[in-house]
Amino acid sequence: MKKSALSLSILAALALGTASAQTTVKIATLSPLSGGQSDLGTQIRNGAQLAVNEYKAQFQKLGMNLQLVAYDDQADPATGTAQARKIAADRQILAVVGTLNSGVAIPSSQALASSHVAMVSPANTANQVTDRGLSNMNRIVARDDAQGPAGANFITGNLKAKKVYILNDKTAYGEGLAKEVEKALRAKNIQVVANEGTEEKSDFSGIVSKIKLQRPDAIYFGGIYNQVGVFIKQLRDAGIDTPVVGGDGLDSSELATIAGTGANNIYFTTVAAPIDALPAAKVFAANFKKTFNDEAQGFGAFGYDAAKVVLQGILNAARANGNKVPTREQVEAAIRKGTFTGLLSGRVSFNSVGDRTAATLYVMNVQGGKYRLATRIPVKPARQ
Repeated sequence: MKKSALSLSILAALALGTASAQTTVKIATLSPLSGGQSDLGTQIRNGAQLAVNEYKAQFQKLGMNLQLVAYDDQADPATGTAQARKIAADRQILAVVGTLNSGVAIPSSQALASSHVAMVSPANTANQVTDRGLSNMNRIVARDDAQGPAGANFITGNLKAKKVYILNDKTAYGEGLAKEVEKALRAKNIQVVANEGTEEKSDFSGIVSKIKLQRPDAIYFGGIYNQVGVFIKQLRDAGIDTPVVGGDGLDSSELATIAGTGANNIYFTTVAAPIDALPAAKVFAANFKKTFNDEAQGFGAFGYDAAKVVLQGILNAARANGNKVPTREQVEAAIRKGTFTGLLSGRVSFNSVGDRTAATLYVMNVQGGKYRLATRIPVKPARQ
């Protein structure tokens, strides 16, 4: 009995010694985990967590204890920047998956740049995110200058619209997308009757009245599902069934919930593929459901892919560093220069400013509250 207890004590001591020899390595997520956009932000965090769960064993073999720490940016640039400074102060964090919102990514990535904390975004589309040329900012999704024209082409080619009313939510994301759509429509000699910015969240009666008078063939709204869903509900309640088109900010199951019985004749381009459009996502979706008791959405899959890029980048940097914990600068360089495979969305590599060298856009249709894939569009950034 005593011998057994002694043996157990020795084993426990050895286990503690092994645990203490492990160096903690962290990656962070930065996305809205509270507020009106938390549905998508939580998808990103949870997708990243699944990737971390898968990679833990590989890191343990190198003597590293891999952890994910999640930061809530509340979809707010000031909050995101403050959180970015906290991330920079934690030297164990080597890279970040995020953000959801371009307006948050721009100042947050700038705040992390001097500390060389690499970011890989699963969602940001504004051109300015990468056009600034920061060495730490990368994205695995298409840009607004691809998404905007794709939306405009759908409006003219599929909806055959000749007169379009454009709205935006006055954020870097919404304004940037609306600007690209307007530019592409005008190039096709389509009449753009307005490009109106609004921060309204609850009462769109004034805008609905103007739309009723203008009688456009299509409405484009550069914004996020929680705002656009309310607008669509009020638009349909007013008896207006005009097609509403938007960008990837509409890519949430909550859009149909908010729009209610008005969730018809809605189209949106999205950079995050629907799960059923990703052949490799079946196992991922099952694991997501089992782990979080929630259905995986597009941004969950792209949060997973962005995290895999980050984790493979860290492992590549570690191997080049003699299997030791790499520096942030080494991770930053490994991510920008790497080629990453085994992802749900396909092979990833980045150009000189951090744009994915080959991405895909998807056009979704919401009819009767149900989502279906309308078409897919391969795109490449103008700069390679």
